[in-house]
Amino acid sequence: MSLKGKVAVLRTSPRTIFADYYRLMNLAEYQNYLPKDVETALKINISWHFFYPGSSTTPWQLEGVIRTLLKDGYPRESIHASHNRTVVIDSRLGERENKQVNVVEAYGLRNIHLYEEDIEWIHIRDAVGDLADNFLVLNDVYPDGFYIPKRFIGENIIHLPTVKTHVFTTTTGAMKNAFGGLLNERRHWTHPVIHETLVDLLMIQQKIHSGVFAVMDGTFAGDGPGPRAMIPYVKNVLLASADQVAIDAVAAKMMLGINPLSIEYIRLAHEMGLGCGDPDKIEIVGDVEEAKKNWHFTGPFKKMTFASRMQHLIYWGPLKGPIEWSLKTVLAPWAYAASVIYHDMFWYPFVGKKKMKLALESEWGRLFRNWETLTPDDQGFTDVGEDAAELHLEGMSAFWKSFSLLWMSLKESPEISAHRRHHDISQEEFEERYYMKKHHGGPAGNQYTATVFVSFLAMLAAVLLVIFGIRKKKD
Repeated sequence: MSLKGKVAVLRTSPRTIFADYYRLMNLAEYQNYLPKDVETALKINISWHFFYPGSSTTPWQLEGVIRTLLKDGYPRESIHASHNRTVVIDSRLGERENKQVNVVEAYGLRNIHLYEEDIEWIHIRDAVGDLADNFLVLNDVYPDGFYIPKRFIGENIIHLPTVKTHVFTTTTGAMKNAFGGLLNERRHWTHPVIHETLVDLLMIQQKIHSGVFAVMDGTFAGDGPGPRAMIPYVKNVLLASADQVAIDAVAAKMMLGINPLSIEYIRLAHEMGLGCGDPDKIEIVGDVEEAKKNWHFTGPFKKMTFASRMQHLIYWGPLKGPIEWSLKTVLAPWAYAASVIYHDMFWYPFVGKKKMKLALESEWGRLFRNWETLTPDDQGFTDVGEDAAELHLEGMSAFWKSFSLLWMSLKESPEISAHRRHHDISQEEFEERYYMKKHHGGPAGNQYTATVFVSFLAMLAAVLLVIFGIRKKKD
């Protein structure tokens, strides 16, 4: 790849948002990296199925990229939206609540959810061959290998992350956006080695895709224990690059004011020649002075939530031995249930609503509120309305919706359904694969009953912890 380490950075506003996205992508010379005669996947980021500023791909980000592609001659029929699966995030709900599906449908694009039954998956060694021998950690995490979407092979991919911090990786952006699509199930197995995993995934992307590009939206940016429980700020910045390492490095430096090579996944990818993570060697084009700013974010580790502290204890702390093993067995749904209870039933309705108030009152918040009723011109939006955003799901409405999400996290558990969905295997092989006979000394019986029972106990414990925490706070 030529022009290594070039990142386009622009300041933007609702009035010029679409013109800015066009200029941004062309400053980063995206057409040099994305051939027009193949499929182009727009890898949408949904970090939360509820709208939370800075957490997920914005509708103006998605539309800005689509407008640019069409204007520059990419065939409409070759462009499609791409969503991954996670048991704690409902992507069908998320694309509605984040108004991404509005954009996809308005432009008549295909909307592909990679986890649905008609999508074929291929074993990683069939996809990348001997490259798999060079993985840093994935061969150890998955001794039998893993599967990736077959349709990814030979496609362009444009990642659509936002600028935010992350409680596992310090920051998250272009490299992390591949995590869900390429490691669709059992991906939580990689959390203890998440930095090395992101590097392995970048190697895979550079092997299978005809072109890789990233367009990062920083109109809202998230600080704190992301990618969900953050404090959103209005930053009015856009970034784009064909170098996934460089764009993540520039975003990290802007957010935290640190040398991005101090972040392990950026350093490893830089050292392996997968991109440029050294800020002194990255060429900034566009609004150069904007890229030099230090936002002085506190980062993800200083004000961690109860959930993020527990995750760290389980993956890297004293709870690793007693608990982490359960996340690789049929007992794993306890963790999914706990996440839904904490984030969807407690944090979003009762904490998040206050933290996003200022962001919802901003120009971008008003644009989001009125998205369906506004008519932009070629430049952007001449008017975004006067009223702050009102969310369809917030407060108690989000709380009640969380019960259906809780059920989804149990019945869609990959520990139960993964191989039934992607492979036609016998019940005996299914039980052996998930240690049910090994750990219980005989036939597994009704695995659904066992899973729901264990998950119920976990839910009960989590609810008691939340209630105790609320009472303690009031006292």
